[in-house]
Amino acid sequence: MPTVAVDKEDLWERLGHKYTPEDFDRLLFEFGLELDEDTTEEVEALREKGLPADRPQLKIEIPANRYDLLCIEGISRALRVYLGKDKPPVYRLVLPEGGEKNLITATVAPETQRIRPYFACAILRNVTFTQRSYDSFINLQDKLHQNICRRRQFVAIGTHDLDTLQPPFSYEAKPPKDIKFVPLSKDKAYTAEELMTVYESEKHLAKYLPIIRDSPVYPIIYDSKGNVASMPPIINSEHSKITLNTRNVFIDVTATDETKLGIVINIVATMFSEYCSEPFTIEPCKVIYPDGTSRITPDLKYRSITAHPSYINSCTGLKLDGPEVAKLLEQMTLTAVVGENPDEVLVDVPPTRPDIMHECDLVEDAAIAYGFNNLPDTFPPTSTVAQPLNVSKVSDIVRKEWALAGWVEVFPFILCSHEENFDWLNRKDDGTQVVRIGNPKTLEFQVVRTSLLPGLLKTIRENRSHPLPIRIFESSDVVFKDPRLERQARNVRHAAAVWCNKTAGFEVVHGMLDRIMQMLEVPRIASTDAKAPTGYYIKERDDPTFFPGRAATIYYRPPPTSGSSAHLSTVKRQIESVFHTTGDKEIGVLGILHPTVLEKFEIGYPCSALEFSLEYFIPPMHPLWSNAD
Repeated sequence: MPTVAVDKEDLWERLGHKYTPEDFDRLLFEFGLELDEDTTEEVEALREKGLPADRPQLKIEIPANRYDLLCIEGISRALRVYLGKDKPPVYRLVLPEGGEKNLITATVAPETQRIRPYFACAILRNVTFTQRSYDSFINLQDKLHQNICRRRQFVAIGTHDLDTLQPPFSYEAKPPKDIKFVPLSKDKAYTAEELMTVYESEKHLAKYLPIIRDSPVYPIIYDSKGNVASMPPIINSEHSKITLNTRNVFIDVTATDETKLGIVINIVATMFSEYCSEPFTIEPCKVIYPDGTSRITPDLKYRSITAHPSYINSCTGLKLDGPEVAKLLEQMTLTAVVGENPDEVLVDVPPTRPDIMHECDLVEDAAIAYGFNNLPDTFPPTSTVAQPLNVSKVSDIVRKEWALAGWVEVFPFILCSHEENFDWLNRKDDGTQVVRIGNPKTLEFQVVRTSLLPGLLKTIRENRSHPLPIRIFESSDVVFKDPRLERQARNVRHAAAVWCNKTAGFEVVHGMLDRIMQMLEVPRIASTDAKAPTGYYIKERDDPTFFPGRAATIYYRPPPTSGSSAHLSTVKRQIESVFHTTGDKEIGVLGILHPTVLEKFEIGYPCSALEFSLEYFIPPMHPLWSNAD
């Protein structure tokens, strides 16, 4: 979680009270924050020695989703409202004289779609900076860049002295050789190509260069006279830098993610709008996109969410009515009023609280305002005994039987590279199954696996010095996209095993399949036996993962459903959620792995593999569990 350093005396002045370390630590704890460090003793020790020392600071640990608390302005504002010293501020847009037709505009060029397509801007009018508020303004941008902006990869912020620029603005993308300006803190002009070399030796900027370095075009923001304001996400222009004398601040935000763009422009504008001559007002701008559409930014609309006192009471054990819930939520900078229905509290969420997404977030805020330590201690009304999930019961059967057969269970990562999941297994990605990681830290963890085989084969690769045969298995989850679900993905429990020896051992993995089916009370049947009520069989298949003519599909014929109507309904829903088909089900595959697969995984001996889904054998779908609790 991010840690914010604030000036101690400045914070006491804003809060209107000087706290002892113990009292302030308790206040932060009750509000959901944590005091990480108080530098008062260190500063006093330096001063006693006659050494120069900064003013004492308080280092406060902030939850990662509370972007409104990443500066002293946001912290003091939230604490004053929490303590009942202020009402929640109302943030609003104020149009310039002449109305919307006189809004400052920014035109987005089509070429920006190739690198950073989203743009927003805002203006703070008649700002009065002090050295400390100026430093806080810069530090907030740094904190946002490191947090939600993901080191400027998703979002980059630029702030400028509006009086040095001539609107309207244009956001463009040009080849680096065609961009030339004087960057911040430099005294001569450089091309964008030259800046890539210049900043390689500057540690604080070098880490951002890879974001755009290999792109054929770089993003650039101009005013109407051709003056450069910024080259996001790297550096602003010296021409438009803000100083203590700046009175009108132009804020630009570029992004690759539209949601994060809106959050960042709102936070930067609202946090420092208190320094405007008319506090908590922001002048909007009009952004014109390449398709001709326009948008007014920032969007400071309050979002409406309904809180139900009955739901809050059920979660917290309290007995609050509507007015009490509304009062608690107002302590957390939210605006709340009781609706016509006494069990409904209408809550307006300000643009500074993007962390409020569902009613459960309002429950958390109400509990914080009430005090977690003040919540009643109650025993559960029923006494229960924990028991494993149904899917775990089936997995445990697999683990036990295969372990008794002399095989070793392994636990590889659920994440793998895209190549390992597809190319190395001679499989194609159709784009409809695999869940990709949005911001992978390494090429090894790009996707969530859709098969257990890559992890098993990598395990064999790393243990190839062990004596043969190597017999390993895993019973765990794979993940597939599923647009029908809210989370857009579903977990499926698989079981897989790989045999590695001097001989292929197809009969060995076949025997492992037969054994586990025997323990699950699933008989083996012939594929042509239409009269068999239930069972499994295998049928030859053509699969590039396996050696030609040495691969088979595992089919399962579910039993005819019987039992109570409630049980049948549950079975039917579970069957449909897993397979979406009727008739015999393709549940897995087994065979001798293709030599090219083994070569890519650097395995020098033949291997046989087995993988199949356990979903169809999970209670209450399988007759083995029909009488289970």
